[in-house]
Amino acid sequence: MDPRKLGAEFLGTFWLVFGGCGSAVLAAAFPEVGIGLHGVSLAFGLTVLTGAYAFGHISGGHFNPAVTVGLFLGKRFEAKDILGYWVAQVLGGIAGAATLYLIASGKPGFAAGGFASNGYGALSPGGYSLVSAIVAEVVLTAFFLIIILGSTDKRAPAGFAPIAIGLGLTLIHLIGIPVTNLSVNPARSTGAALFGGGAYLAQLWVFWLAPLIGAAIGGTLYPLLAGDPPKQA
Repeated sequence: MDPRKLGAEFLGTFWLVFGGCGSAVLAAAFPEVGIGLHGVSLAFGLTVLTGAYAFGHISGGHFNPAVTVGLFLGKRFEAKDILGYWVAQVLGGIAGAATLYLIASGKPGFAAGGFASNGYGALSPGGYSLVSAIVAEVVLTAFFLIIILGSTDKRAPAGFAPIAIGLGLTLIHLIGIPVTNLSVNPARSTGAALFGGGAYLAQLWVFWLAPLIGAAIGGTLYPLLAGDPPKQA
């Protein structure tokens, strides 16, 4: 495994968690800023957009264990590299959350609270059930993978994939934040839950299982829809 690829996945996932969760922890709750749902959704989209342009040419710009699985099932990634990518992504997510915690805890009266963690039931921003959480995470992750596979298809316009993926993630957050605080990314969920506390850690299994199922659906469905790329003359 090329260490440069692992380093790119680590930094890209760090940036996603630090930037996306940071917008929720530092800015969304700040009365003078109050970026709210729309600002946090855009922040997550911007982290992926900028990360993809910065690191995509090195590692492919997954930054997400579910994306890695979906790309494997979509025949865009090799099975032998999955574990290495997962380790780099999870460590990057934890490092991003730890850095954010170090900054946030420097404010007098700081309380971690949920720390932008994901949850259902009493831990859901809107009080949504476990079933609602699973369905939302599966469907939104599946469409995220379809967006990724479609925008990076050789038949798609070249150079615009990070924009489509970033805007796709923004839309997904606009839909999913009220339900689960939106995961679609087990590495992001793991990093935040470690600082959110025991209740969020107890529910973390959902935010591994559901995104992986959704990624498997999206990664399998897109090639069936798109077929094989046309052969060059």
